[in-house]
Amino acid sequence: MRRRGGRRGGSACVYSLHPSGMAVHVSGAEGVLVEERVTAFLHYMAAERGSSKNTIDAYRNDLAGFVGFVRGEGSGGADAEDGTGALESLDRELILDYIAWLADRGPHGKGYAKATVARKVAAVKSFCAFLLDSGDLSSNPTASVESPRAPRPVPQPLTTDEVDALLRAPLRHGSVEAARDAAMLGLMYATGMRVSELVSLNIESIHLARGSGYVRCLGKGAKERTIPLDPQAARSVENYLDEARAALVRNGAQRALFVNRRGDRLTRQGFWLILKGYAKQAGITSHVTPHTLRHSFATHMLRGGASLRAVQELLGHANVSTTQVYTQLADEHLRLVYDQVHPRAQ
Repeated sequence: MRRRGGRRGGSACVYSLHPSGMAVHVSGAEGVLVEERVTAFLHYMAAERGSSKNTIDAYRNDLAGFVGFVRGEGSGGADAEDGTGALESLDRELILDYIAWLADRGPHGKGYAKATVARKVAAVKSFCAFLLDSGDLSSNPTASVESPRAPRPVPQPLTTDEVDALLRAPLRHGSVEAARDAAMLGLMYATGMRVSELVSLNIESIHLARGSGYVRCLGKGAKERTIPLDPQAARSVENYLDEARAALVRNGAQRALFVNRRGDRLTRQGFWLILKGYAKQAGITSHVTPHTLRHSFATHMLRGGASLRAVQELLGHANVSTTQVYTQLADEHLRLVYDQVHPRAQ
């Protein structure tokens, strides 16, 4: 594997020392540091693309490892020769070295699973495309690099009986927290929202009328969508608003729909712990995450006859191909029903 040197030719680079201690390029196009442009890229993703905080955090984490590799800190860093992390070091050979390092299960590699390697390489590809568009690179070093193909995992939805048991679990308790939890679980299954969308809801996001209603949520890319509520979910939310939320909120200016015991906006991690507890109470032995409810919503909608396009819009998927993974589960269910009831299937 080739090791990176400090500079590959071209004009000399001049640096000054920033008060933070970072070496900052001040002249010479070849000397711009990769980490400088990563910061600019993350700002672009947030300000121009409207990416969520979770997406930004994921890019930041993945690109931090890439920056370390470019600087010569990866793949047995002791062998690296004066790694500087300058943009001039980015070429196709380095990208291929990076992919090999991510997948290498030896003592000098990371040994990541295929799905993790694919995600990290996708982050680098997006970053390099940004560098090209910004004029930092004259060509994209990842253009001819094939992305690792990770097997797409098949979602594992709950059965309708398991969903019923899960939604009933909070009803065994009479606390204000239980009323909140019943509303959250019912809302998640009724809408297929992401957990980040659920905890971001405000009071004005919910519209209730005569036992039904709808919710407006902001998805990826700050795209708003409106999702109808079934009567049971609407009643659960209405019950929470009428009888429980006021007992939890301590600050009258709090606009979050769902709050914790301190009256602050509930976090993704907080919801995950709540869900985990109720899944155990419901006797569900499979691994249940907030996304499991989203998978269950989509699968059950398709099995019930909803069109792929309708489910795509309800989930907030930008591309219908992302939604198509659920059709496999719906088709399997139809085949099972066919085999069970058709007189000549046995």
